Amino acid sequence: MPLRSARGRSSASQRWLARQLNDPYVQAARQQGWRSRAAFKLLELDERFGLIRRGMRVFDLGAAPGGWTQVALRRGAGPVVGVDLLPIDPIRGAVFIQGDFAAPGITERLKELLGGPADLVLSDMSPNTTGHAPTDHMRIMALAESALDFSAAVLAPGGGFVAKVFQGGSERAMLARMKQSFASVRHAKPPASRKESSELYVVATAFRRTSALTAP
Repeated sequence: MPLRSARGRSSASQRWLARQLNDPYVQAARQQGWRSRAAFKLLELDERFGLIRRGMRVFDLGAAPGGWTQVALRRGAGPVVGVDLLPIDPIRGAVFIQGDFAAPGITERLKELLGGPADLVLSDMSPNTTGHAPTDHMRIMALAESALDFSAAVLAPGGGFVAKVFQGGSERAMLARMKQSFASVRHAKPPASRKESSELYVVATAFRRTSALTAP
């Protein structure tokens, strides 16, 4: 049956609306007070890999609207510093910066806000997609590479890194770099990630500082 609220919407918009209304994760996020359904992705990754510990210093890159920051805080992490190009409504226990984490000179400022080196860097960033799979893949890999470079500058020994990627071939070079600087590097697709989506998460733990991450 067509949705009553679909009048005047494009077919793509109608499909998105129907998916949102029928998505159990969207409904659960509203009921449990999460800012986005994406919170469940991090919850599931944490259950599987034990990423978040009490008192961890955490950076959340591409933090808007704040769902992953909420998860980190509710699981005992803190302080948490989130960065996004978009504004984010405040969350107690977190500091949000509107800006580009890769901008020149911002890394030291962010480390000062965090109060020291990070124990965990999270990145759920996605580019504006074009619908052209190769282009979209290259865009998200560029974001993931930037997040990895940032991690090399801010992580404490033993720290962890989580980033969204899309399925494809060009992430192999990034994974090769990561395997030289993290004891464990794994891919995961949490249940909350939509089946039709090509997104995966790369989960790296036990950081050891080397020159590999900063190599061109």
